[in-house]
Amino acid sequence: MLFRAIVGTIAALMLCLGSAANADPLVIRHGWVSMTNVLSPLVFEHRDILRHYGKSYVVVPMHFAGTSPEIQAIAADDVDVITLAFSTLAAGVQNAHLDLRVVADGFQDGAPGYLSSPFLVRNDSGIRRIEDLKGKVLASNAIGGALDVALRALLRQHGLEDKRDYTLVEAAFPNMNAMLLEKKVDLIADVPPFIFAPQIATNAHPLARMKDAVGRSQMIVLAMRKRFISAHRAALTDFFEDMLRGERWLLDPANRAAARENVARATKLPVARLKYLYTSADYYHAPDGRPDIAAMQRDMATEVKFGFLKTALDVRKYVDLSLIDAAARRARKSP
Repeated sequence: MLFRAIVGTIAALMLCLGSAANADPLVIRHGWVSMTNVLSPLVFEHRDILRHYGKSYVVVPMHFAGTSPEIQAIAADDVDVITLAFSTLAAGVQNAHLDLRVVADGFQDGAPGYLSSPFLVRNDSGIRRIEDLKGKVLASNAIGGALDVALRALLRQHGLEDKRDYTLVEAAFPNMNAMLLEKKVDLIADVPPFIFAPQIATNAHPLARMKDAVGRSQMIVLAMRKRFISAHRAALTDFFEDMLRGERWLLDPANRAAARENVARATKLPVARLKYLYTSADYYHAPDGRPDIAAMQRDMATEVKFGFLKTALDVRKYVDLSLIDAAARRARKSP
């Protein structure tokens, strides 16, 4: 299993660092779904611009197919910081009864002038309207994730219900393009960098976008358990200071070419596929790391409106921005 696979990595890290004179750095197991969309944990690959990496903390990235599996992992204490969708925050709190706290921005969908995730159909599919999806097979990356909820909400707005009017299947983002072009599914809920693949750009187009269903969305946040924050506050402040410093470097237009080269090495994608990164063709990333809590609350209201939640979650009760704010103050004081 994925979680067992990293045990050896963590053990090796701790063995190597254990000889340090000071206490061992905190090992932070960092979940992620799509590496190019959430800037963290990608920023921790840029060790030359980090101040605290290897001293007070180290990061072990862990890949997940969607945010829903991350909830299961953090419930089992198999991961420490996760990328959480607005939909999975509610599931984690109301269903799993976890002491989750939203700690930082991941990215926002549909911010004015920036990307909103497309729901793609083939050019030759004959699908022109949402109503044309009746009887079709659709794909999202994880049942209960932000894209999944937005897609269902969009379809419900047009009178279409899951299982009654269409079939929804789970598929990993890297597999979706082929599934669509090979006519195994009729629509995919897709994200960068996959939406910029040449075959998709030539043979498919957006039928709608996520913002058409839920408006501007705080699509992804970083989240931790309250007890993890309490136990490791000093090291986590260092973690977030480095994260903000790294994100600031990535988002600086002067560094764009070098940033894309670094991302290409990390993801094994050609640089030509990454031209959208850190431009208006990309998702919006809050430069101070603060999530849009009001947008997240609207997301909750949308879930209630369309029956995905029985009662709205008061997001403010599950937010702790003290770490990111302290880190931002530090980052502003130093170049």
